[in-house]
Amino acid sequence: MTLQQLIYVVKIADVKSMNKAAAELFVSQPALSSTIRDLEEEIHTEIFIRNNKGIVLTAEGEAFLSHARQMVELYHMMEDRFIENRPSKKKFSVSMQHYSFAVEAFITMAKEFNHDEYEFAVHETKTYEVIENVKNDRSEIGILYRDHFNQKALRKILMENMLEFTELFSCHISVYISKNHPLAAQKVIQFDELQEYPCLSFEQGEKNSFYFAEEMYSTAPYKQVIKADDRATMLNLMTGMNGYTLCSGIICGDLNGGNYVSIPLDTDEQMTVGYIKRKGMPLSILAKRYVEILKTYGK
Repeated sequence: MTLQQLIYVVKIADVKSMNKAAAELFVSQPALSSTIRDLEEEIHTEIFIRNNKGIVLTAEGEAFLSHARQMVELYHMMEDRFIENRPSKKKFSVSMQHYSFAVEAFITMAKEFNHDEYEFAVHETKTYEVIENVKNDRSEIGILYRDHFNQKALRKILMENMLEFTELFSCHISVYISKNHPLAAQKVIQFDELQEYPCLSFEQGEKNSFYFAEEMYSTAPYKQVIKADDRATMLNLMTGMNGYTLCSGIICGDLNGGNYVSIPLDTDEQMTVGYIKRKGMPLSILAKRYVEILKTYGK
């Protein structure tokens, strides 16, 4: 196994085409295919499945790709530092479910560090992609929640991917609605009172599962459910259709604006917000600071 082979694997996985990868790597397509076949024979593992639509990773190929990316990234860092004599920036990336407080905490953390020394990235995305990004080292940590319904499934998924969950804080369930919503003046909202209004939830894509839902009570028999891909659309639906979503109750007016309220739902159930990371990997200085800031939202 060579570094060149690992670079080839990463490139093919990124562009999902043997021909396109060959062009970008400045090698012939037959030579590239032959190199990948030799690697697969050496490790006794099929990395890619080739079909008329292009290249698809096998399950074992995804696991191999995760390690290959680490090796290629490390090589590029060493190349910059010791060959090109370029001081490498320290990197911090976080993936998260659609939590405005997690974005706000990221902004607070990023402002504390010199951008000439650090490179930041934030990915607000689907639950499955949060897990995949951390597993594949695209993000150092991922922010998501668990409760009595999803914790067993989530624990199994994290264990299979060599990831671990650490609690940040627990909170009561709240109803997030527009200030003009008919229920906005109430101190507490009963679940039955919500049935006449559309329940809003974030779309989870191809990996859709009740266990991947970002909202509590994902299996409840709602009269109407409207799915959205981003927070801006979700907020527009709250305003335009009197929609609601069930969430942590943490409001960030500076980011979402002051036209929304969070009202406690009449329930004893709680949700636990936490972060995931690769098992056994220590947190970087930036990740530690980010976690410290996040914990303050639970106080």
